[in-house]
Amino acid sequence: MVKEGIHPKYGKAVVTCACGNTFETGSTKSELRVEICSKCHPFFTGQQRAAQARGRIEQFNRRYGKKA
Repeated sequence: MVKEGIHPKYGKAVVTCACGNTFETGSTKSELRVEICSKCHPFFTGQQRAAQARGRIEQFNRRYGKKA
């Protein structure tokens, strides 16, 4: 049995991302602000592979590249 009066009210919340994307979800707060959402996260946009490749290229250049 759930005790009366100790649980916060649950309702709709508007989530706003730093990229400008907004969407609704459920929360105990009415407004949420996030830095990364599914519209701008590299995993969901397909940029993750490019970022991984850049990291490998930089690592190769540090290891085997010309030294200044």
